Amino acid sequence: MSEPQVRLSSAAAKRINAIMSEHKKTALRVAVVGGGCSGFSYTFDFADAPEKDDLVIKRDGAMVVIDNVSLDFLAGSEIDYSDELIGAAFKINNPNAKSGCGCGTSFSI
Repeated sequence: MSEPQVRLSSAAAKRINAIMSEHKKTALRVAVVGGGCSGFSYTFDFADAPEKDDLVIKRDGAMVVIDNVSLDFLAGSEIDYSDELIGAAFKINNPNAKSGCGCGTSFSI
């Protein structure tokens, strides 16, 4: 079996499990949409179940689903979670992003 096209850090899996438990949901949906100050933005939403063509990533009981179109932009990325003094947030370490905005929510390819 080959490596998944997108990886999930243990910190992200732990936080996803907590959020899904609190909201009684099954998975976190990660997608890329056009917009944002750098051209593309990441979106995070709940999913009750994966769609037929979704990539499903599981780690430590957490599940993330990504649609095929977004996967083209996210290939090789790692979804991480950072809890720092200045704030807590999911972060996507995307090797395809050539530049990004200061807040880290949008990027260009």
